[in-house]
Amino acid sequence: MPEDSGNTKARPAPPYGNIAGVILAGGKSSRYGRNKAFEKLGGKTLINHVVDTMTSLFQHTILMTNTPSEYEHLGLDMYEDLIKGLGPIGGIYTALKKIDQEAAFLVACDMPFLNRSLITYMVSVWENNDVVVPRMGWKLEALHAIYRKSCVSRIEKNIGNGIYQVIQIFDHLTVRYVDEEEIRQFDPQLRSFLNINRPQDLRRLENLWQNS
Repeated sequence: MPEDSGNTKARPAPPYGNIAGVILAGGKSSRYGRNKAFEKLGGKTLINHVVDTMTSLFQHTILMTNTPSEYEHLGLDMYEDLIKGLGPIGGIYTALKKIDQEAAFLVACDMPFLNRSLITYMVSVWENNDVVVPRMGWKLEALHAIYRKSCVSRIEKNIGNGIYQVIQIFDHLTVRYVDEEEIRQFDPQLRSFLNINRPQDLRRLENLWQNS
């Protein structure tokens, strides 16, 4: 069973109060054909895997969704995008406007292999940075990253200019890149970033889960 299996028995209080956990569940799952958040892996929905990991680390975890009625059973605070139709940047913007904490650790709702040790490491290096984001070669994992409230003004400028790609804010901010050699110390197989876009992706994750 993977390290982050989401066991909730005798769980200690979450360690982080100055960073909010944010789960993005605003996607339309158009490539998947139905809401992928509720697909099951190891007998539990993908979003429940994510919720279990996030709530074990962050004292306040919220869900960003434009269909809150679907997720009421999770018992999380939920917010709809202040500006709809922008994709992930809209969810990040709204989350940073809504949270009381200084920053947010943000993930997508379909990442069942989140690694607590990697997240803890990212939190340990976030101070004095606007963003902490994993980087593997040219690829940035912008939906497994920490964003400080100081990002809001840059996001607003980009939205005003019709620029909705999340990584386009990075050139204007102080960014701490967590490179592959750092990531592999905690997640040797880079499973943290695995998600699903098509049914065959879920089958691949099921094989990984069974062989863990």
